Formats: sequence, structure tokens, C-alpha cells
Amino acid sequence: MKRREFFRLAGSAGVLILIQAAGLGKIVQAACGKSNIAFSGLPYGEGALEPFISKRTIGFHYGKHHQGYVAKTNKFIAGTEFEGLSLNDIIKKTQGKEDQSAIFNNAAQVYNHTFYWNSMTPNGGGRPTKKIAQKITQAFGDYPKFVEVFSSAAASQFGSGWAWLVKDGDTLKVINTGNADTPIAHGFVPLLTIDVWEHAYYLDYQNRRDDYIKAYLEHLVNWEFAEKNLG
Repeated sequence: MKRREFFRLAGSAGVLILIQAAGLGKIVQAACGKSNIAFSGLPYGEGALEPFISKRTIGFHYGKHHQGYVAKTNKFIAGTEFEGLSLNDIIKKTQGKEDQSAIFNNAAQVYNHTFYWNSMTPNGGGRPTKKIAQKITQAFGDYPKFVEVFSSAAASQFGSGWAWLVKDGDTLKVINTGNADTPIAHGFVPLLTIDVWEHAYYLDYQNRRDDYIKAYLEHLVNWEFAEKNLG
């Protein structure tokens, strides 16, 4: 596409805020003026996490749920003070405000889902290395203890929600958030997350949430992503 044609189309269709797969927290505004939240691409193919998460699950989860949150976020922010803001700013400015809960819930779910996709990688899982391994040992005693704490948090989350490994100051901790809530609304730096809404695993694991959590930790978790998020 020619440069002139690109800017003509960008002007007519509206510019986008692109979520970077590797950096997530870094939201890049592609042009000036009012912007929409983009439906970001997966960092791998829809079948790349098989046999641990099926292509069918990714198709519904990413192609229906995630895309739906993006569409609703753009619908709800249109013509408001939040149109043109970064995803992070929308979340922080609407958190805890009852009259803006629809915007918060959908924007936070866009963030959470994008973070979740990047928290996994084909041929991932197992023990971390580098700085993240040292920080886990400092915070939890050793890696098996971290696995125990993280698995328990993910398994015990009542109803829909998320388990996260986050940085809190100079230490790491595991936290839960319910429904659409997200660590960035509470001052934590997220490093990794697992989605424990039923739509994340039910087609593959039915009611066996523990098996899904085990597969995530042993075969999918993306420690390189967590390392980058440590800063």
C-alpha cells in the first residue's frame, strides 16, 4: 500500500491504538485525533497451543469473547471523554466508578485477555531462569512453593476471574481478581496471568480446572514475557 493511500484510509476509518504483543503496557497511538481500541492479533496461531488448549477454544475465546470486549469498549467510549485515551488510562479513570462500570469492565477485559495470550507460548512452561527465577525464590522460597501458591489461587477463585503473578514494589506476590478486575487498577505491575473464567478451559477440560492450571504451568507459561515485565 502506498503511503498516501494508507493515510487516506486511516483518515476515513479512524485511527487505532495498537497493543504491542511483547510490551503490552506500551500502548502506541498510530496517528492524531480520536482513536479506537484495536483488536490485537494473537502472538501465535490459533492452533499453536494444542494439545493443551485447542484451536476450537482459542477460536471462541479470542474470536468471540475477546473481540466482543473490544467492540463494546469502542461502542461505550464513543463520544465520551475516554475516546482517544490509551487502554491503561481508560481503565484507571473508570475504576470504581459505578456509572462507568460498563466501560471499565469491557476495557479491563481487553487488557486482561491480551495479557493472558502473551502469558502463554508454544513449548513454554517449566521452571523460569534469569532474574524472574531469582525474584520467585526470594518471594516464595523456591519454585515448587510458587507453583503451589499460584495453583491454589487459580483453583480457589470462586466463579469467574483471574490469578496473577505481580510485582508489588520490590517483591512478587500472587493475587486474584474477580470478573474483569485487573492489577493495574490497584497499583500492581502484572507479570503473568491465567484466565479461570469457564470459557477459557471448559471445552477442553470441562470441570477439571486443576488440570488446566497444571497444563498452563508445565507446558504454556511464557517466562520470557514475565522477565520483560519485571522491567
